[in-house]
This record gives sequence, C-alpha cells and structure tokens, in this order.
Amino acid sequence: MPDSPQNLWAPWRMAYLENLGQPGPDPEAPPPLDRGNGCFLCDAAREDLTPEEARERLVLRRYPSTVLLLNRYPYANGHLLIAPHQHAAELSELTPGCRAELMETAELATRLLKAACHCQGVNLGLNLGRAAGAGVPGHLHLHAVPRWNGDTNFMQTIPGVRVIPQALEQSYTRLRETLAQMGDA
Repeated sequence: MPDSPQNLWAPWRMAYLENLGQPGPDPEAPPPLDRGNGCFLCDAAREDLTPEEARERLVLRRYPSTVLLLNRYPYANGHLLIAPHQHAAELSELTPGCRAELMETAELATRLLKAACHCQGVNLGLNLGRAAGAGVPGHLHLHAVPRWNGDTNFMQTIPGVRVIPQALEQSYTRLRETLAQMGDA
C-alpha cells in the first residue's frame, strides 16, 4: 500500500492569491485608517496608532522617519518590512536623513532577526517599481528576510506555496519581546 499523501496547509495565503492583480484592498488586511490613500504602509507609519492598531498592523516600532513591521505575507518566518513614513516611490524623493534612518533601521532589523530567529544570515532587498517586483510600487520599502543554512532560498517545491513554520502572531510577539530586550521597544 503506497504512503498517503501529506497535506501542507497554508490557508492564510489564499486571500493573497485570490486578490493578486485585483483592484481594491486585501480583505485580510486590517481596516484602513484615515490617511485616505489606502496604503497599508502609510497606515502603519501613523503616529496616532493605539497599541491594538499597531499590533493589528504588525508594527513593531515607529521611528522618527521610518516604521518597522512584520510582513503579512512572508517569504520566511520573521520577514520584516522597513518603510519611510513618506509615501514615496523612489529613494530620490526621500531626504538624506530619511535614507540614513532607513539604513539604520535595516541594521537594527538585522540584529533583531539574528537575536529573535537565530538565523545565520539576512537578505535585505528594495524593489523599486512594479517591473522590479514591488508589490506596493508607490511606497518604497526594504525587506529584511532571515535566512538559515540549508533553507530553501525562496525556491518553492510546490508552485505558490512556502512553508512558514510559525504563525504571524507568534512571530510578532517574539520580535516585540526581543526588541524590548534590546532596549528599543
């Protein structure tokens, strides 16, 4: 008798996959706040977020010009986004100070991922424009993706499926706790 097939469940991905290329907001995303442009990164950068709204939007920390948050659709466990508060598509639209803070926040994100996720490396990436793979082409953001020796290097065994071994809520809690231990919460 052959072995029974094993199911790999990633139900949270379906909302994302069903809405690829569709106009309108992601139905799984938190409700937009009142910035008016429908950009989840602008909403995450708001300074008047309550702790509950920040958690709903997976915001780990807000800095003077940038915001650090967990990616709702991660490539790997702990995948972070670093975005300027300003809704800008190009680096040249940011002030030199904001660009510097973007890199300082990326450095902190790298230390955070190594401390919280015990990864051996971190990929940092910035996709400028739809042709470069930007999912939000109007609001640039930097990806910080933890990597482990022997991981899949983003190669998928089954098209459209990645294995993320930890729930977003657990990742968020672990990252917030580690950030606090690092003295930066």
